[in-house]
Amino acid sequence: MLYNLLVPLSDYLSFLNVFRYITFRTAYAAITALAITLIMGPFVIRKLKEMSFSMKSKGYEPERHKVKEGTPTMGGIMIVGSAALSTLLWADLKNPYIWIVLFIFVAYGLLGFVDDYKKTILKNPNGITPRQKFSGQLIVAVIAMALIYMADHTGVSTKLAMPFFKRFVMDMGIFYCAFAVFIIIGTSNAVNLTDGLDGLAITPSIIAFGTIGFMTYMTGNYKFAHYLNILYVPGAGELSIFCGAMAGAGLGFLWFNAHPASVFMGDVGSLSIGGALAGVAVIAKHEVVLAVVGGIFVMETLSVILQVGYFKMTKGKRLFRMAPIHHHFELAGWSETKITVRFWIISFILALIALSTLKLR
Repeated sequence: MLYNLLVPLSDYLSFLNVFRYITFRTAYAAITALAITLIMGPFVIRKLKEMSFSMKSKGYEPERHKVKEGTPTMGGIMIVGSAALSTLLWADLKNPYIWIVLFIFVAYGLLGFVDDYKKTILKNPNGITPRQKFSGQLIVAVIAMALIYMADHTGVSTKLAMPFFKRFVMDMGIFYCAFAVFIIIGTSNAVNLTDGLDGLAITPSIIAFGTIGFMTYMTGNYKFAHYLNILYVPGAGELSIFCGAMAGAGLGFLWFNAHPASVFMGDVGSLSIGGALAGVAVIAKHEVVLAVVGGIFVMETLSVILQVGYFKMTKGKRLFRMAPIHHHFELAGWSETKITVRFWIISFILALIALSTLKLR
């Protein structure tokens, strides 16, 4: 909004030219989202307590999780609200990619809200059914892909580029849409699975948005994209502002979610974060790199798949003590803080590897 209001005035007031720069607006989008989250956090947490939006045990978590019962959940509304407001304030609202990612972000947040509402207020520990959740995610992802295809005027939306290969670009055509829908739904559910310990999901999300945001800025700049030999996507650079807002909102949420957590994000947070992260990666053509920078989410998801598969193949035996894998380490005797900090370290290392792919081509 500020871009659309103030940049036309820069012809008369030269100091307003600063609003033309994506880097400037990204930094202040992060600061704005952080400030909103920190200011509104205590009020939101208090209201969630008053309305009984609190965590309920499913009965199969490790014993130490029982002390978490009663902690407010659905804190993800702070992330959705602050990041969306900050993006609307600092981004170019004429850019269609901004609206597409916000659509995924808010729609998945609403889906998560319904799920959390059923778990807390309606006291249904399973929330909405897997079929209902998948159907909602599928509809949103398909609509988003249709919008991305219509917004693309260069024919790049159906192309897939591989890191580490200099000139490997494959135009998948209509099959890319199915691939991208899978990425969006899969990432959304992967973040959801990771959200099981204090600060475990939000910090890798912050790191991922920071990394993907930087790479998206490069993708949207013709000179940088040409120099780095990555696909150039006109207009994608504006999504860096959304990524900055998400990083700021995530830091603000971590203030309250750090161990011992005062609030949990709930599905309203995890589903929206994962969906939006994948949406940015799909638009900016960094789908494969997303699997690297989001390696923690991939690992958590694979642990569940392997556990279920091994359980069925061996008729009752378990590969891990419990899945997702962070519960395995809990039952192995690791403290919650040790698990989360070590996962954060791994996320940081994976981010450096992801960034290195910009030159390793």
